[in-house]
Amino acid sequence: MTLAPNLPLAGTPAPLSPDQLEAALRDVGARRYHNLHPFHRLLHDGKLSADQVRAWALNRYYYQAMIPVKDATILARMDDPAVRRVWRQRIVDHDGEQEGDGGIARWLKLTEGLGLPRDYVVQGHGILPATRFAVDAYVHFVRDRPLVEAVASSLTEMFSPNIISERVAGMLANYDFISKETLAYFEKRLTQAPRDADFALDYVKRAATTVEVQQAVIAALTFKCDVLWAQLDALHHAYVVPCLPPPGAWTPGAERAA
Repeated sequence: MTLAPNLPLAGTPAPLSPDQLEAALRDVGARRYHNLHPFHRLLHDGKLSADQVRAWALNRYYYQAMIPVKDATILARMDDPAVRRVWRQRIVDHDGEQEGDGGIARWLKLTEGLGLPRDYVVQGHGILPATRFAVDAYVHFVRDRPLVEAVASSLTEMFSPNIISERVAGMLANYDFISKETLAYFEKRLTQAPRDADFALDYVKRAATTVEVQQAVIAALTFKCDVLWAQLDALHHAYVVPCLPPPGAWTPGAERAA
């Protein structure tokens, strides 16, 4: 008797090819990346006040400061030294090789250029509760979910070069209190983000070979888009709608009283 080959049951979806999976991931960004959020349209088009831009930079600092924590969490879960060697560069990029170097230090140049005292920013004063909850949820996600999903959640970097180019051009053109020096963070990310995204995308395409895992990595990227979107929802609700910021959140002048 000849045994039938192991074929998918009728009606059972077949796994996507690597190229199809990439297309599905890119479609998530096309529909859900936070460049579509109204707050970003206002930010890039010069429609925000100086205080509203300060609120954005202050809250975004918490996200920036937690990125190396997120990446260290992922790094600790990797068994392959070759993969770890590549991934650890992300931590160096944000923390720097020494004091005053790296992406976090460059973000502090932005907040200082906007008139926010360094200690106020670094100590996390005035952060919106939703910012903190969203960013912490991201760190918990990469700690608790399977490694391939944690890696996939970083793939918003596939979409960041376009938003960075738009942001830098728009802010320099529309805000006289913004300079090229205060936006130095973004110049580095134009090369770092594509490098990181290419590696993570290749990892995910090789690791996600079943329908279940492919659906999970698409969901992971969707979750990360939601994390970024939720942060802008909070900013828009607190500082633009307008609505009173929640207790403990930054209000103009609060940094001088802290």
